[in-house]
Amino acid sequence: MKIAIVSEKKSLDARIDNRFGRCAYFAIYDSDSKTTEFFPNPAKDSPEGAGPEAVKFIASKGVKKVVAPEYGRKAEAMLNKLQIEMVQDKDKTISDIIKELE
Repeated sequence: MKIAIVSEKKSLDARIDNRFGRCAYFAIYDSDSKTTEFFPNPAKDSPEGAGPEAVKFIASKGVKKVVAPEYGRKAEAMLNKLQIEMVQDKDKTISDIIKELE
């Protein structure tokens, strides 16, 4: 399963970002292959609608679960519609979250 984690930087040692739609990066962890890829968030600088744009991006990567501190109303509705599971977490590194997911 592919799991997206919002990240401040392009590193496993980076902290989880405080934002979903405007996070700096998405760390996409594949629980089958145990690999992690980092992608810049294309919605980060969107003037509006960053949450739904971010949802479209992670959905295009085959993500089935996402980890972030919180989600906006529009992003949450879209994630529910696409059946992407939402997990709330904060104040941890990307590697800490991956360990918890394994």
